Amino acid sequence: MNIIVTGRNLEITPALRDYAEKKMAKFERYLSNITEAIVTLSIQKYQHKAEVLIKANGYMIQAEGVTGEIYSSIDEVVEKLEKQIKKYKEKINSHRKGENKSPLTASSPGSVSEKEPRIIKVKRFDIKPMSPEEAAMQMELLDKDFFVFENERTGQFNVIYKRNDGNYGLIEPLK
Repeated sequence: MNIIVTGRNLEITPALRDYAEKKMAKFERYLSNITEAIVTLSIQKYQHKAEVLIKANGYMIQAEGVTGEIYSSIDEVVEKLEKQIKKYKEKINSHRKGENKSPLTASSPGSVSEKEPRIIKVKRFDIKPMSPEEAAMQMELLDKDFFVFENERTGQFNVIYKRNDGNYGLIEPLK
């Protein structure tokens, strides 16, 4: 895995670089195909921020931590990434086992996947095409509110977004 550590308004000391690299190296235990981890450390006034972008298996996993001290910011972002990676692996494993066909399908009351977010509203919009399930997973890994993707079934652009109630919305173009 290629680990890139950069600083904004902060000189990256060898000790700081080693600390960040050791923390990122532990993710290889969770995900085998990590190609790159980009760590950006910055200081603005009294806020120390650590941002990490991990590229693995064609997906990007992103998180940030902000505290009053740079080392604790790194620790915070590592905790957030661990949670995201565990959630990602659970979804992949349950999908492979067939326990839950997708995080986006509506479930019957009382089923195991009832707490999973799902698409509850579909809007049509003139646009472009990836699988909605993959787009939702990618959006969660990036910790974003929406994701624009190419739908692999239709070849059209779609937008998937997170609603205030925790479910998903999908915007599809008119044909």
